[in-house]
Amino acid sequence: MAIEIPLPLTVVFAIMVLLVGRWLIGRIDFLARYSIPDPVVGGLIVAVMLTAVRVGTGAELSFDMGLQSPLLLIFFSTVGLGADVRTLGQGGRKLLLLLGAVVVALVLQNVVGVAIAIGLDLNPLMGILGGSATLAGGHGTGAAYGQVFGEVNGLQGAVEVAMACATFGLILGGVLGGPVAQWLIRRHRLQPGVQAPGLLGPGEVPRDERRALSPESLIETILILMFCMGVGTLLAEHLVIPGITLPTFVWCLLVGIVLRNALSLSGLYRIDGPTIELMGTVSLSLFLAMALMSLRLWELVNLALPILIILLAQALLAVLLVVFLTFNVMGRNYDAAVIAAGQCGFQLGATPTAIANMQAVTSRHGLSPMAFLLVPIIGAFLIDICNALVIQGFLALPWFGF
Repeated sequence: MAIEIPLPLTVVFAIMVLLVGRWLIGRIDFLARYSIPDPVVGGLIVAVMLTAVRVGTGAELSFDMGLQSPLLLIFFSTVGLGADVRTLGQGGRKLLLLLGAVVVALVLQNVVGVAIAIGLDLNPLMGILGGSATLAGGHGTGAAYGQVFGEVNGLQGAVEVAMACATFGLILGGVLGGPVAQWLIRRHRLQPGVQAPGLLGPGEVPRDERRALSPESLIETILILMFCMGVGTLLAEHLVIPGITLPTFVWCLLVGIVLRNALSLSGLYRIDGPTIELMGTVSLSLFLAMALMSLRLWELVNLALPILIILLAQALLAVLLVVFLTFNVMGRNYDAAVIAAGQCGFQLGATPTAIANMQAVTSRHGLSPMAFLLVPIIGAFLIDICNALVIQGFLALPWFGF
C-alpha cells in the first residue's frame, strides 16, 4: 500500500529531519566530534523508521520530491556566486592534482570491484556496478549502466543491484567523510589557513558588513538566483557541446561564476554575503534531508553477500585513498583534510554529500575556501567525464564482451 505525501508535508518531514539531526548531534558527543552532517543523522533515522513501517505493515510512504531539483540548482548557483575569478587561478595546480587523485580512485574502484567479483565467481560486470558506475556515478549513472548490462549482457537484476549499491554508497559517503577529516586534523594537528579574499564557498561566506540580512537583500538575492537557474536551464536545454553532456546544475554554477565576477569587476552591484550563505545552506540541507529520508533501505537487504563484500572493500579503499593519496598530494594541510572529507562524499555518494561533509568539518574547525573551490568543480562536472572514460576503458577489456 502506497501513501502519497504531498509537497507541503514532504517539506515538513525534511525540516523535521534537520531538527532531529541537529538535536541528536548536540547530545551525542560522537556525532559532533566526527562532524556527521545533520541531514545524514536525521535522514537515516527517518529512513530506518519508514523501512520498519513498510516491513511491519506493508505501507510505503511516497514523498513528493518536486522541490529537490530546484533546491539543487539554487545550491550550485550559490557556489558559483561565491567564486571570485581573481582567485580561481590559485586553485589551478591543485585542481589538476586533485583530478589526478580522483582518476586513480576511479580506476582502483573498478579494479577492486572486478577483481573481487571474479574471485567470488560473479559476472565481472557486477564489479563495475559495485565500482565507479554506482559509487562515483550515483543512482543515475548506475541505473543507465544497469539497464545496458541487463539488456545487452542478460545480467539478471542489474538495475536493482545498481540502485542498492548507489544507496549504500550515499550512506557511507555521508558517514565516513567527517570522521576521516577529523582523524587527519587531530593526528597532524592541523589549523585553518588565512582566508583568501574573494574565495568563497557555501556556508563559508564572510559576513558582509555593508548591510544586515533584510527583506530587500533577500528579494535581490532571489532575483539573482532565479536568473542563474533560468539561464543555466536554458543553456542545458539548447547549448550542445559535441561529446560532452553537462548537467543543468553545472550550467547554473557556471552562470553564477560569470555573473558574480561581471558584477564585481564592473562595480555595478556587490553580492550580499549573508543572504547567499543563508540560501546555499538552507537549500543544500533540505535537498539532502529529502534525499536521505526517502532512501529505500529495504533494497540493501536484497544485496547478496558477495556484493556486500565488494561494497565494504570499496569503503575501505576510499578511506585509504583519501588518507594516503589525496591528503598527501594536496599538501598535507587543513585544506587537504577538508578536501579528503569531500572526496569521501563524491567518491562513494554524490557532490551534495561531499559539500555537506565539508560544511560539517569547517563549522567545527574553521574555513577552507580552497576546498569549497575545488570539490564542486571536480565532483559536479569533471568526475562524470572521467568516470565515463574509465568505465568504457574497462568494458573494452576481453572479460566483458562489449
